[in-house]
Amino acid sequence: MAESETVAEKVSQVLTDFVNETIGEKENITAKEPSTPEGQAVAYVSLVVMALVPIFYGSFRSVKYQDKQKESGEKPETITRSDAARFPIVASGLLFGIYVFFQVFSKEYINILIGIYFLVLGIFATVHVLRPAIVSCIPATFPNSSYHIQLTEGEDEGKEEWLNQKFDRRDLVAVAVCAAISVWYALQKHWIANNVLGLAFAINGVELLQLSSIGTGCILLSGLFFYDIFWVFGTNVMISVAKNFNAPIKVVFPQDFLIRGIFGKNFAMLGLGDIVIPGIFIALLLRFDISLNRNKHTYFYSGFIAYILGLIMTMVVMIVFQHPQPALLYLVPACLGVPLLTALVKGDLNTMLKYSDVPETEEKESEKKSD
Repeated sequence: MAESETVAEKVSQVLTDFVNETIGEKENITAKEPSTPEGQAVAYVSLVVMALVPIFYGSFRSVKYQDKQKESGEKPETITRSDAARFPIVASGLLFGIYVFFQVFSKEYINILIGIYFLVLGIFATVHVLRPAIVSCIPATFPNSSYHIQLTEGEDEGKEEWLNQKFDRRDLVAVAVCAAISVWYALQKHWIANNVLGLAFAINGVELLQLSSIGTGCILLSGLFFYDIFWVFGTNVMISVAKNFNAPIKVVFPQDFLIRGIFGKNFAMLGLGDIVIPGIFIALLLRFDISLNRNKHTYFYSGFIAYILGLIMTMVVMIVFQHPQPALLYLVPACLGVPLLTALVKGDLNTMLKYSDVPETEEKESEKKSD
């Protein structure tokens, strides 16, 4: 009973502090050791490059992924309009819940659980992305052999298949390499391992998370535009979670890299949400380009260039004001405005707004299921 009262008191104190920090003066938790202009330039250019790779690569992977779904007859899992409208509310609840959790319970034990979770998740994510590259590096003389694991329940007629997986020894090598990366991160929390896992998560996100239509993308990005502004400027919650949540949910690069090399500690960071959320919209633009059958990627490149400009603007403002910025404040207007304006000029705006990856009836069915 005493323990529950203690937890309740801690939660009450956290809520009180949150309200005081939101409407009063917030504690400056972002202070860092000063870095050189050269070091900042290297760090922020590296972040831009790391943001662009998963968006570009993941967008083209999303096209292949959708084609595979259509060939197999599998119904695509897409983010519907109702999902997009609810997402900022759900994300806000989750973010604040994590914040309260960190304030009440020991960060050490929480990060151990998080580490185990991301150890397993990291293996799956990196295998999905890195397997082709790893397999291509294995010499032809490698003693390969194929395996097939099948797990079923019941007799012949009522048999239910639980697992049906084919693989070979090259796949096992890929798993071993990816497991080594995840273990490296779990044990050392090194920023390079963090970035490998983070980029794998981002590529998977852009590839597998698919918006149903341009209108859905506008709803999602507009909602997260206000979400990001509130949680960065209105409170210290997002910054606090980003610093304390010891998991590869961001890409980082040391601003003191020119001085300390890979052992730098003064990190510039970019959250994976600022990569994946605009990325899934840009991937949708690529699929829209392909649907036009013009052999051009006009809208994909307009969105991609807009993202670059928006990200550069974010970093310039962050350097000038020396305060973390809600990246979506700059990315959303750029990624929505430039492609829509391009479509208006080229006379494709109506076609763009009507475009959908899935038939309208399927989207309505998905919305009913989600409700």
